[in-house]
This record gives sequence, C-alpha cells and structure tokens, in this order.
Amino acid sequence: MEAANRFPKNGAEFLLFLAVISILSVNIIGPLIMGFEFGFSMENYMETLKVLPFIWVCVVLLVVFIARPFTAFMNKKFVGPTDGFNARVLFSVLFNVTILSVILTIVGTWIGTGAISFEPITNFFYSWPRNFFIAFWVELLIAQPAARFVMMKLHEYQDKKAVQR
Repeated sequence: MEAANRFPKNGAEFLLFLAVISILSVNIIGPLIMGFEFGFSMENYMETLKVLPFIWVCVVLLVVFIARPFTAFMNKKFVGPTDGFNARVLFSVLFNVTILSVILTIVGTWIGTGAISFEPITNFFYSWPRNFFIAFWVELLIAQPAARFVMMKLHEYQDKKAVQR
C-alpha cells in the first residue's frame, strides 16, 4: 500500500508527477550537459536558461507520446509480478532515460542551437553516454524521489481529508 501511495492514481496526479520530474530534470540536466559541453560559466548558464522552456515542452511531449508507451512495453518484458517497488522504479527510470536521452541528444542540440544539422548525429556516440549518465543519476537520485515524495504527501493529505469527513 505504501508503494502505491508513491505513484499517481489518476490523470491529474500524473500531470503533477510529470511536472515535478520534468521541471527538476530539465533545470538540472540541461545546465549540467551544457556546462560539460561548453564550460561552466554564468554566460553559458544564462544561454541555457533561454532554451530550457523549449526543451521542457519537448520533454513533456516526448514523455507522453514516446517514453511512457515505450517504458510500459519494456516493463512488461522485464518486470515480473513479484518484483518490488524499487525494481519497478529502477527499470522505469532506465527505460525512460534511455529513450529520452537518445532522442534529446539529437533534438535537444537542434533546439539549443536553433538549427538542424548533422553535428549531433556525428557526435552522438561521444555525447550520448555522458548525457545518459547525467540524466540517469539525476532522475534516480533527485527527480523521481522528489516526485514520489510529492505523491506520498498528496495521498496522505487526501487520506486525512477523507477521514475528517
């Protein structure tokens, strides 16, 4: 039951869950990747902030239309009915980060530079492992736990409210 309280239970909760994860992820992963790519400076950070809203919209659309169905399909293949909460979360993060990092290594570069080019494709095998590594640990250690904490607190509040009625 406790594990179920850390997952969204309806569409509105999923949107809140997605908002927490995506806002944290984009605001941490984007600047880190740009810092490693171009150097950590205030100028690079300010340039990164200009494109983050566009990256965020792209991330939300990719999660809803590509990553979520992909992850659901892959979880059916790898996660068994007796697997626990941590196994489910780990596989979910792994599959989400894999598909999103592959796509965003290319598309994110296009959005960030404001131009479609072959550069992110030719540099893919240099950039993608670093991007995956950063995204995986940010998701696993920061974004996912924060979103699950929000869900747990929301469900505690809802349960208290229901008892008081």
